[in-house]
Amino acid sequence: KTAAPVGCDHYVRRCFLKAPCCGKAYVCRLCHDAEEDHQMDRFLVKEVQCSVCNTVQQAQKVCQECNVTFGDYYCDICHLFDKDKKQYHCQPCGICRIGPREKYFHCEKCNLCLVSDLRGNHKVIINLHYNPYYICRWSVNCQFHGNGITLTCFDDMVRTGAYRCPLCMHSAWNMENYWEQMDKDMAQSPMPTEYQDATVKIICNDCQTHCTVPFHVLGMKCSGCGSYNTAQDGGLIQLLQEPQQEPEQQPQSQNHRIRIPIILWRKH
Repeated sequence: KTAAPVGCDHYVRRCFLKAPCCGKAYVCRLCHDAEEDHQMDRFLVKEVQCSVCNTVQQAQKVCQECNVTFGDYYCDICHLFDKDKKQYHCQPCGICRIGPREKYFHCEKCNLCLVSDLRGNHKVIINLHYNPYYICRWSVNCQFHGNGITLTCFDDMVRTGAYRCPLCMHSAWNMENYWEQMDKDMAQSPMPTEYQDATVKIICNDCQTHCTVPFHVLGMKCSGCGSYNTAQDGGLIQLLQEPQQEPEQQPQSQNHRIRIPIILWRKH
């Protein structure tokens, strides 16, 4: 059974967490921490309140009273409820991460999950996960997916208008609102007629999808996740046939020129 999802700026879910510290109900621990003078330990959460029938119950994925699903994804260790982002719980890291799991591995020396392409091909920083300047330390919503970047570098990146992690090229934060604005801008800026059927192959930096999409100078939208954080893979592969130009008239050859006799009148 499903219901209209509730949630906050951080998660999409259909329940509230009962804070083990103060007994108050919040959509998530981050909302709790923003309102209270203390922090919620999500690992100690025991009860949740259904947002549909208001039943308070043991933390679980499905409501025991109305059978509504609290979240597409649920971790019974972190007590994380959210929409499906291919999350997985990494036992060595001790937190949930955005996957899919098969595309990441846990580096024992860095004590961190990294993309599979970096296996045996990355700079090892001992216990990077516990570096106080590591911006992704605890947040499952972080879009860096396990890559470390100092707060100073992150601030510099934001000031320049960049939104990609310089290490893995994923979007550094939730870009949904920006992508929606991109949709509107592109709808108001159609391509010229000769390019309206042009398509191009792209690779999405956010979900790694390879797809073929319409070409537009403002950006190419991933058909998998809707992100514009994409890279073009090759040139245009389809174009409307350009209208044929009328052949220019060639000047007549010297042999076919019309000679007009000129008569000179001499005055006597």
